[in-house]
Amino acid sequence: MLLQHFQAHLKKDFLFTQSAQKLLLAVSGGIDSVVITDVFFKSGFDFVIAHCNFQLREDESIRDELFVRELGKKYDKEVLVKRFDTKQFAEEKKISIQEAARDLRYTWFEETLNHNHQTLNFLATAHNADDNIETMLMFLCRGTGIHGLTGIKLLDKKRKIIRPLLFATRKEITTYAEENNLSWVEDSSNVLDKYTRNFFRLKIIPSIEKNFPQVKESLLENIKRFNEVEQLYTQAIEIHKKKLLLYKGNEIHIPVLKLQKTNPLDTVLWSIIKVYNFNSGQIDEVKKLFEAGNSSYVQSSSHRIIKNRNWLIIAQNTNEEASHILIEENTKEIFFRDRVLQFELLSSSNFKLQTLNSFAQLDAKHITFPLLLRKWKQGDYFYPLGMNKKKKLSRFFIDKKLSATEKENVWILEMNKKIIWIINYRIDDRFKITPATKEVLKIACTASLKR
Repeated sequence: MLLQHFQAHLKKDFLFTQSAQKLLLAVSGGIDSVVITDVFFKSGFDFVIAHCNFQLREDESIRDELFVRELGKKYDKEVLVKRFDTKQFAEEKKISIQEAARDLRYTWFEETLNHNHQTLNFLATAHNADDNIETMLMFLCRGTGIHGLTGIKLLDKKRKIIRPLLFATRKEITTYAEENNLSWVEDSSNVLDKYTRNFFRLKIIPSIEKNFPQVKESLLENIKRFNEVEQLYTQAIEIHKKKLLLYKGNEIHIPVLKLQKTNPLDTVLWSIIKVYNFNSGQIDEVKKLFEAGNSSYVQSSSHRIIKNRNWLIIAQNTNEEASHILIEENTKEIFFRDRVLQFELLSSSNFKLQTLNSFAQLDAKHITFPLLLRKWKQGDYFYPLGMNKKKKLSRFFIDKKLSATEKENVWILEMNKKIIWIINYRIDDRFKITPATKEVLKIACTASLKR
């Protein structure tokens, strides 16, 4: 029965055919992984077996590895084995043994798939319905959004992972193994309730079953419902995002007043900020920005949310790269950040005036090399084109209504401690072209295609 269900499941939910797919099977040697190996073999699929030896259970770990190698011989399939120093990795990363084992195995699986991408199509794991229930309950108890209630996914396209035994209960898997005289190894750590999953499996769920005998069936049905609820939730969130988010280059601008009127505010706000590595505990901090002064911000590991007048701006954290570049005479081009400066010396008779801010056109007789390309700093001043009075850059930026992130990305071109050009904004009046100009130094600032 399980074999037929499995084969129908592959065709319906994964659209798999034997001839088109070669799989990498994650095989520990336990009953679930032995059964998935057997049903894939009997379904005519080609596969390679992958076994992780975490070296946590001494003789047992060696026994499991040897068993899986023998399993490969039984089915005449290649066996890949990777040994990990899991304890050392957990100590270095300051994470639990469980987290370390999960990170190590999935990193190796991904590397194996990518290395053999022309021959191996997907990784198949032996997660079952009971695993799904335990996962959902763990997420529920830890605190989760809708996504955490949807359990384990059948298909993870991004990581190329399939879980074709997710329909089967642990009881159905055991029955199949016994009826087909399959042998497997038992992991002694599975009976220890010190591990979170084992605690739910051995203590929590059996306790609930005493009062609600059908709890597993009910939870599996709820997981199906939560998956549909998540689809509706995602659709509704996307509607809110389209109304709220304005994309400007690498930044996202959100009108504060419109965001404040959004209902439910916390849910929508969380859906926006979580993808930029903010945590749920920062929702209230972001809401405080509604009434905060300009340039106030909340920061994650990769981004900031900055208050700028009536807007919140989500921007990447600034990269403090080398911000002083010396430009010698006869330089043709200089690359900086994602831009390039191109220099050209022209005769005034061949020169056509450009009015775009991305060009600086300067009287060459007033320019002395080397020039200095750098980020602007507080206290900088210049004489804006058309004015005979100096002006601080900070005041100039206020007049131009630049946001905090726009100001951070301003570079200037300097000569002998005099600013000759605020790049992409304004040249200094002292270096402008006049009727007496004979040679023009033309500088263009454009996006760089250099990687």
